[in-house]
Parts: sequence; structure tokens; C-alpha cells
Amino acid sequence: MRNLLFGFLLIFPLTIRANDTTRIDSTKIHSVRKAMILSAVIPGAGQIYNHRAMPKGKKRAFWKLPLIYSGIATAGYFLITNQQQQASLKQEYTYRQENGAPNDPNWIAYDDYGVLTLYNQYLNWRDLSILAVGAVYILQLTDAGVEAHFVSFDVSEDLTIKIEPRLLQARTPGVGVRVNFR
Repeated sequence: MRNLLFGFLLIFPLTIRANDTTRIDSTKIHSVRKAMILSAVIPGAGQIYNHRAMPKGKKRAFWKLPLIYSGIATAGYFLITNQQQQASLKQEYTYRQENGAPNDPNWIAYDDYGVLTLYNQYLNWRDLSILAVGAVYILQLTDAGVEAHFVSFDVSEDLTIKIEPRLLQARTPGVGVRVNFR
């Protein structure tokens, strides 16, 4: 099997060459800071800024906007829902402590300890929802900054990868890989 692989590599040396002729105009400088500030003020604005600066054929930022806004909307929905539920449970528990009887028909099946447990559960879920909104916000901010760095990333036409058969220590078959960046 090893001899077959070595013979195959001797017969078919592989050369891969990347021909990216797209060049970024050197007179126009893309600002990473501006992309991050735009994204901080309006979520997704940094991605649009990066999209507009990308060369034709490499534009790929618009598909991120629905993800950003659906992430913020979903986390925001759970934040509002959990806040309303914990406020309702707090009001129910306070009413029960003052009057000794249930008030809200939604919580009539629970005793005082059950209402207090549900209150703590919704309070924790609300806090996790706040963290989720923050995580989506920071993730889109980071994405705008990283993508802004890649707007002016240039792949040279001379980028080559050569995979060739080699003899290691004059008797062991092997594979040699050579990468040129110039």
C-alpha cells in the first residue's frame, strides 16, 4: 500500500495555484474603527459598511443581518416574557403574604413555596436572556471588526502550494509540501 502511494505521488505531482486577480484600491482605506462604531450604534451597520467596501464577487455580509436581528429579537422576546412572568409571580407572592389567599388564577395551583420557586426560576431565565442579548450584540460587533480587517486582505497571484514526492534520509518515501507566499 505504501509503495502504491509513493508511486502515485511520483507519477502525479500536484500543484495548486490561486489566481485571485481582485485587488483592493490602495487609495481607499477601509476603517476597522468605523465599522465597529457603526456596529456599536446600530447592530448590523458595520456588516453593511464592510459589504459595501468588499470587491465585487466577495460580498457576503448581507446574509448576516437576518441572523443578527433574529438573535436580538429572540433574546429580547424571552427577556420581556420572563420579566412579565417574574413580575406577576412577585405580585402573587406579595398578595398571598398580605392576604393569605391566592389572587391570580394562573398561579392558584401552586402553594407559596411553589410560587417563590417559580419566581426564582423566571428571575434566573430573565438574567440569562439579558446575557443572550449582550452575547448577540458583542458577537455582531466582533464580526464587524474581524471582517473589516479582511476587506483589504490581499491574496497574491503567486500564492502556490506544491505537493511532491520526496525521499527522506535517502531511503524512506515521503511527501514534501512547499508553500510560496510571494
